[in-house]
Amino acid sequence: MEREGPPSALAREFRSAYDRLKAEVGRVIAGQGEMVGQALLCLFTGGNVLLEGAPGLGKTLFVRTLAQALDLEFARLQFTPDLMPADITGTQILQDDGAGGRRMVFRPGPVFAQVVLADEINRAAPRTQSALLEAMQEYAVTVGGETRPMKEPFFVLATQNPLEMEGTYPLPEAQLDRFMMKITVPFPDREGIVEVMARTTGGETARPARVMDGAGLLRWRGVVRQVLAAPQAMDYAARLVLATHPGPGGAPAATRHVRCGASPRGAQAMLLAAKARALLEGRCHVAFEDIRALALPCLRHRIILNYDAEADGAAADHIVEEVVKTVDS
Repeated sequence: MEREGPPSALAREFRSAYDRLKAEVGRVIAGQGEMVGQALLCLFTGGNVLLEGAPGLGKTLFVRTLAQALDLEFARLQFTPDLMPADITGTQILQDDGAGGRRMVFRPGPVFAQVVLADEINRAAPRTQSALLEAMQEYAVTVGGETRPMKEPFFVLATQNPLEMEGTYPLPEAQLDRFMMKITVPFPDREGIVEVMARTTGGETARPARVMDGAGLLRWRGVVRQVLAAPQAMDYAARLVLATHPGPGGAPAATRHVRCGASPRGAQAMLLAAKARALLEGRCHVAFEDIRALALPCLRHRIILNYDAEADGAAADHIVEEVVKTVDS
């Protein structure tokens, strides 16, 4: 029996829920529509987000606003060079048991919230950054030999400053691969800056209303996974990933400038995000255009460049763009 995707009425309902959430976030965040839209695609598919941009562009405010609109437990982790892994995951403490004895009790860290903001994640050492790995991939944390599950829905949004800024550390490749998308936050134009001032320097500050809860979000994540993806669409996503690798099958730029291409998680990310985008477009099946539209944020952080790329001034974004142009759908 051929599998069927969600009915068109459910697709319209999904679009309505997405639009309500985006509009509520937009009451607080000005001029970052593309960033918000891509982050919401990750939210509705269960993927984590890495936001990169200069300080003061509203990254932290966006994450806090999103948690408020979803009515989910929120925790902010300010990453600094002296931050330790136990500051993230929690630790065992010795506590009186009330009967004259003592016992070890686990005190959970901020990672056990549902929306976790890892602010300026690249200002902490790699050892501390990696404390998030298990939570991001397995939705659990192991401390003191015991594995403790996270409360779902669980969502990590990390912010980072560009690496050329002072006091930053590159994220390990394994850490980067756990982020579904890396979204670059552009600097606003003149009108955008004026709008930011108008919203933040008056007598009242906008606060988002709750438009969705955790149960509703989990429901929509299940609906997204029901969207159909033909074998040809999955093959296209696989060929895009393979084309980022150096060698005969890679794109010309990848062959010259890439040390290691995107992992299979890149293909998974593109396909899941494409399913959510298809629903937003009123379709219950993935089209090639959905995958093409999301190749850049899903692959840019999964490509490791070589020394030739640095010498030639090549960037991962340019390589992904060439791959998309080179690979036929």
